[in-house]
Amino acid sequence: MKSVTWHLCTACVSLLSLGLSLPAAEPQRPHILGVAHISLYAHDLDKSRAFYHDFLGFEEPYSLKKPDGSLAMTFFKVNDRQAIELSPEKAPGTDRLNHYAIETDNAEAMRLYLQSQGIAVPNHVPKGRIGNLNFMIKDPEGHSVEIVQYPPDSWTAQARGKAMSTAAVSNRMLHVGIIVTQFDKEMEFYEKVLGFQEIWRGSSTGKVLSWVNLRVPDGSDYIELMLYKNAPDETHRRTAHHLCLQVDDIAASVGKLNAKPYRSTYGRTIEIHTGKNHKRQANLFDPDGTRTELMESHTVDGPPAPSSLAPPPN
Repeated sequence: MKSVTWHLCTACVSLLSLGLSLPAAEPQRPHILGVAHISLYAHDLDKSRAFYHDFLGFEEPYSLKKPDGSLAMTFFKVNDRQAIELSPEKAPGTDRLNHYAIETDNAEAMRLYLQSQGIAVPNHVPKGRIGNLNFMIKDPEGHSVEIVQYPPDSWTAQARGKAMSTAAVSNRMLHVGIIVTQFDKEMEFYEKVLGFQEIWRGSSTGKVLSWVNLRVPDGSDYIELMLYKNAPDETHRRTAHHLCLQVDDIAASVGKLNAKPYRSTYGRTIEIHTGKNHKRQANLFDPDGTRTELMESHTVDGPPAPSSLAPPPN
């Protein structure tokens, strides 16, 4: 062993003496800790703000203004590392999903790693208006995915332990759902490039695959691929593009919602049902029709639901 080590060291010294450098190390992927936020467009910001604050119970710790003083973006805090962002719509009748974000512990290392994987990235990591380090990439489907890191001086970090309400229906965003038509390319991107791990797949019919859940490599949040042969038009994407809030007891959570004054404004029936994943859940819809799924953290029968063996739509 000493002989092998000596020969390797001698080779390194020889290269250096010739003015040659050793091959640069391949950039390594830093940690991906979880789903940081989902960003949605709203047709009527006041109505949407009432839904997320008055009904779902989330506090709104800070907002951003446009130069003319109108609202550019507002943040509803789910917990110290997760939020729901709302922005004015760009045009009526368009997709409500702006982007979603994943949290890393080193945005610059992630930029270099993604660049090494052939992903288009900016030439540096900018600092956003609320002080977070962030940049955007595109997945193969064309979804905007924000890479975000929370520095100690960011608004996100400074608000830790603050703006948490007991009125909130949940304190955990379990997953976000995105429409996918390019199944193989999406799986390669999320599994091979980003290191996500498949944890479950399900089918609404038993014949064709409907959903695939991919967990972040260094946490327990996940994204849900909503599989389609052809993507719905933009006015019919609002139930597929969604966020999921974890609750311990769906009946108690729905009861909490029914007791709120906003319930009279929310004219829809709230139905509790058991999903294909054997978890009880209920769907809520904001004024634009964007779905918020409430889902229990455990299955109704104890063990995890088995994954579907159905083929993907394509």
